[in-house]
Amino acid sequence: MRRSSFPFFRLLTLGALCSLQAPSEVAAQDEHRAILRDKVQAELERIVDAYEGVAGVHVLDLTTGDRFAVQDDLVFPQASAIKVPILIELFRRAESEPDILRRRVEMTDEVRTGGSGVLRVLTDGGSALSLEDYAIYMIMVSDNTATNVLIDALGMDAINALSTSLGAPDTRLQRKMIRSEESARGNENLSTPADAARIMEAIARCDIPMSAAGCARVREILELPKGGPMRAPVPSDIPIAFKPGGITGVATVWAIVDVPDRPYVVSVMSNYGGNGGAVIEAVSALTYDYFSRLSGITEYGTRVPLDVKRRIGGSGGGSR
Repeated sequence: MRRSSFPFFRLLTLGALCSLQAPSEVAAQDEHRAILRDKVQAELERIVDAYEGVAGVHVLDLTTGDRFAVQDDLVFPQASAIKVPILIELFRRAESEPDILRRRVEMTDEVRTGGSGVLRVLTDGGSALSLEDYAIYMIMVSDNTATNVLIDALGMDAINALSTSLGAPDTRLQRKMIRSEESARGNENLSTPADAARIMEAIARCDIPMSAAGCARVREILELPKGGPMRAPVPSDIPIAFKPGGITGVATVWAIVDVPDRPYVVSVMSNYGGNGGAVIEAVSALTYDYFSRLSGITEYGTRVPLDVKRRIGGSGGGSR
C-alpha cells in the first residue's frame, strides 16, 4: 500500500503546484501582450505625429476587443468613404422592400455626374441598371453617378439615421458627390475614425438590422478588388472589405482585414496635408504586421497551425 500511495500523493502534489503556477504564468504572458500593444500604440502615435497635416486612427481587434486610437474623435471630411453607410442602408432597406435591389434606373445625361467611370461613357438612355448594380459600381470603382442615384433612391435622412443607429452620430452625409458649391457652403460629408470603426465592426459582427445573407452581401461587395495604400502592404490572399476616399488634401479609409484567426478593423483619416495615402499605407503595414504575428498563437506566444488550434478548441476569433 505504501509503495502505491506515495506516487499517487506525489502526483496530487505536483498537480496542485501546477495549478498554483498556471495563473502567474498566464499573468506573465498578459504582460508580454501588453508590451506588444504598447509598441503598436506608440508607433501609431509616431505615424500620426510625423504627418504634416492632421490625421486620426482607430484600430479594433475583433478577437479580443482591444482598441488602439490616436485622435480618433476628430471630425474629418470623408470623400468616397462615406459611401459605406449608403451601401448598408440599401441592403437594410431590402429586408422590408425586397424589390428595391432590382429596381432599375435609366442611365441618362440628366442622371450622370462628374467623377464617374464607365457610366460616364454609356449612351444617353441606352442602359438601365438595378440599384444593386449601381452599388457595385459605387464601391468597386467609386462611381459618383452610381452614388448619387442611390442617394436619390434612399434619402439622406434615412442614411444618416442608419449611421446614428449604429453608434456613429458624427457620421453625416450632407451632399451628393461632386458638388463643390455645397462643399464651399460647409455641407461636407463627415465622420470620425471612431465612428467609422464602429460601422465596420457592425458589418464584421453583422450587428445590423438585416439578415445574415444581407450582411454577407454587403461584405462581399466591399471585398471586391481595389488597389491603393490600404491594400498594398497586405498579401493579396488576405480579404479586405474596405472603401477608401480621397479629395485634394484629404485621404480616408474604412476597412475590415480578415487575417485568419485574427481579423481586425482599421479606420484612418487625414486632412490639411499632402500625401495622406502615406499615412494610410504606414498604418496598414503596421497593423497587418501586428495581427499576422498574433494569428495562430498559443497563450504563450508560440505559433501552431490554425487547424490544430481550432481542433483543440483554441480561440479562433474569426469575424465570419
